[in-house]
Amino acid sequence: MALLAPTLRNLTERQQQLFFLFHSVIARHAPEGFARLNDNDVADAVSAVAATLETAARGVIYEHAAQSPVAQRLGAELTALLEEVRQHGTKIYDSEAAIALRAIEKGARDMRTATEGGATAYLTIMCRLLQINRAAQPPAAGPDPQRPASSIILP
Repeated sequence: MALLAPTLRNLTERQQQLFFLFHSVIARHAPEGFARLNDNDVADAVSAVAATLETAARGVIYEHAAQSPVAQRLGAELTALLEEVRQHGTKIYDSEAAIALRAIEKGARDMRTATEGGATAYLTIMCRLLQINRAAQPPAAGPDPQRPASSIILP
């Protein structure tokens, strides 16, 4: 978490929510074929989507493209997520989404230089963090105490 603190430090609460929303897409992204998602692909994809949003915020419609096919597909999934959230009535400004995406880009690029974790150091840390958050949810309730136990006895 100490490695991620500089990435999250300057984000507002809403931008942090977007940060983790984007990570939900990144964590479940499965590249086609034998390709593997790595930190460079993540940084490239979020950089392209952020650049597109920053350009749109200035009134120019231009879609920036990521370099690798894996990053292009991830970028398309991130863009689709934004559109889906907006269709449900949530107001998300292009500039605030771009800030959250730039924070992800910075984290992915900085993690590679700060650690010896290899090509997936950032992804590994983010997956651990997301699992910790999911595990922090309250456990499901046990059996209902008012409901009688089954009368079947198995040997």
